[in-house]
Amino acid sequence: MSTYKNFTVETDADGIALVTWDMPEKSMNVFTMEVMDEIDAIVDATVADAAVKGVVFTSGKSSFSGGADLTMIKSLFSMLAEEQARDPEAAMKKLFDAAGRMSWLWRKVETNGKPWVSAINGTCMGGAFELSLACHGRVAANSKSVKIALPEVKVGIFPGAGGTQRVPRLANAQDALQMMTTGSSLTAQRAKAMGLVHQVVEPAELVNAAKQMIKDGLKPVAPWDEKGFKVPGGGVWTPAAAQLFPAAPAILRRESAGNYPGALAILKCVYEGLQLPIDTALKVEQRYFTEILRTTEAFSMIRSLFVSMQELGKGARRPTGQPKTEFKKVGVVGAGFMGASIAYVTAAAGIPVVLIDRDQEAADKGKAVSEKLVADSVGKGRLTKDEGEKLLSLITPTPDYATLADATLVVEAVFEDRTVKKAVIEQVEAVISDATIFASNTSTLPITGLAENSKRPEKFIGVHFFSPVEKMMLTEVILGEKSGDRALAMALDYVAAIKKTPIVVNDTRGFFVNRCVFRYIHEAYDMLIEGVPPAMIENAAKMAGMPVGPLSLNDEVAIDLSQKILKATVADLGPQAVDERHLALINKLVDELDRRGRKNGKGFYEYPAKPAKKYLWPELKTLYPQKKAADVDVTTLKQRFLATIALEAARTMEEGIVTDPREADVGSILGFGFAPYTGGTLSYIDGMGVKAFVALCEKLAADYGEHFAPTPLLKDMAAKGETFYGRFDPYAKGREAA
Repeated sequence: MSTYKNFTVETDADGIALVTWDMPEKSMNVFTMEVMDEIDAIVDATVADAAVKGVVFTSGKSSFSGGADLTMIKSLFSMLAEEQARDPEAAMKKLFDAAGRMSWLWRKVETNGKPWVSAINGTCMGGAFELSLACHGRVAANSKSVKIALPEVKVGIFPGAGGTQRVPRLANAQDALQMMTTGSSLTAQRAKAMGLVHQVVEPAELVNAAKQMIKDGLKPVAPWDEKGFKVPGGGVWTPAAAQLFPAAPAILRRESAGNYPGALAILKCVYEGLQLPIDTALKVEQRYFTEILRTTEAFSMIRSLFVSMQELGKGARRPTGQPKTEFKKVGVVGAGFMGASIAYVTAAAGIPVVLIDRDQEAADKGKAVSEKLVADSVGKGRLTKDEGEKLLSLITPTPDYATLADATLVVEAVFEDRTVKKAVIEQVEAVISDATIFASNTSTLPITGLAENSKRPEKFIGVHFFSPVEKMMLTEVILGEKSGDRALAMALDYVAAIKKTPIVVNDTRGFFVNRCVFRYIHEAYDMLIEGVPPAMIENAAKMAGMPVGPLSLNDEVAIDLSQKILKATVADLGPQAVDERHLALINKLVDELDRRGRKNGKGFYEYPAKPAKKYLWPELKTLYPQKKAADVDVTTLKQRFLATIALEAARTMEEGIVTDPREADVGSILGFGFAPYTGGTLSYIDGMGVKAFVALCEKLAADYGEHFAPTPLLKDMAAKGETFYGRFDPYAKGREAA
């Protein structure tokens, strides 16, 4: 048998070929054109070899596969753009064929005449699980590392390599739709309960169990290729289906406001495909997949949530020539909720942490935050007791600054007060080594100003976490005017070590995320003052694609924090820098009514005792004369929310605060959930076209105020027909170097 670059094939005495997927120089197996060509060749070779009675397909890595390689996805869009310019009809044919390559290769596996068993040893996502579904048998390891999912909907597409046809032919339609429209992960046990996996065995027995299936006479025929096959639950012409399928689009619309074409395509593929023979059904799926690939949503989401996120996570902005950092110890100064949580995620990455506060009691209280998080994880089975104890053993609470002497990195997370931070900087710098980098976790104070308190501003940088730290995947790395390459490289290495996605921004008040967040919140203030009913404000924001309404978000971040920020802005920049009506509203809520947000149980919402749910404060509508709901245009409300945030993102590009459009897009989605279907703030503008966006802003400015006025940069780009990804091409340097 031939040798392969990405696979080894070993046939045992029983005639069972063990195909082990182990891509060289990759931490995880992914699908590339080369990998698919080799699988194609392996099918041909095993079919042709009379000695081979069956095939076990497994991974040589700790995971099975994460799905498609980002370069393959990028090349698909590049090909489409290039071909469309030359011959649109030929471009569609090429895209259709490319979209079906994986699907028909898996069908070839399914109909090759010899039994294949997939031995799933770890994460098995997307096309890898679709390949497993095309195998005649599936065995999964009884391990928490096994996560089975078809997550494509999360990046704007859907399972287009047979997933929408095989899953509902194995599991009942409701479970199948739930799995695919949410992209949620299944444990091995849940996959077995749904009928998607045949056996769950101990990891050491995985390959043996897979081979035994073949020895026991596994038929090399899929159930749906046998005469008399019936879909679980009876298909689409049953009373249960008559309840499910008409309701499914309505439920999907309630959950996604119709913003995700890929999710709707899943419903169509399942409903239509279950009425057809498998080969015709796969062709239907291929057509829908080709159609979805052509949507702006798919292009933008794949670019931001798949390609850009991976590129940034792998250090796209890391300065060259800097050695990779090995973190032997990290210091966290400030054991309040943020500092304590930073210590937790650091220890969770296997890095020893010193957690410092003013006295032992305060430091111990900080470690208690980690103890609670660990107890919760152990209780939910995410950590074993031993793993939890090991994590906690890495956190040393102490008031002794001298313990920072050998720290690789020190993260300051004390109160947002320049005087307090100045004292901490001086105490830390008195004991740390010259090689140690100092990072401030500040959400509002400019890094350059804080670095003036440092004797080594080139080794001073901002690392801004978001709350709750253990859940939020974004971290802003903020460059002060004098921050050096070593500081940036170490900050990015640290963010990578704790498994978060970084964006690099230059120094400014509020950095990138908070500037955009407060534009969102301030637009809601404008709407309240105009008399828009509060419930309409919240619902319109969700319909626009935001995960939470702006009033709810303001309650979470605290209304008195908004007051502090507005007052600090006035103190630093003068009264004209804020809308006096906003300050009056917030002063009334905080100073007169003591409504500070969720933290004191009353803000824009009321927070009754559990299990009752929060609800909008009934008296909110009495603060301003109310408009009738019928007189308010919901589409305009949605446009206002998205446009005001996108405008602020464009301003940060114009001001040089953000220099890479990938970071504005990824930062806006991960930082505060900016309508993911748009691909992020700048993709939202590029997706509709800068010219159309400028026209929208001019209309909104005429109706709702000058804060919607398009900036000079946007007007210039509109006149030249440019896009953000064209004008600020993040790949230009790489092409020049090549």
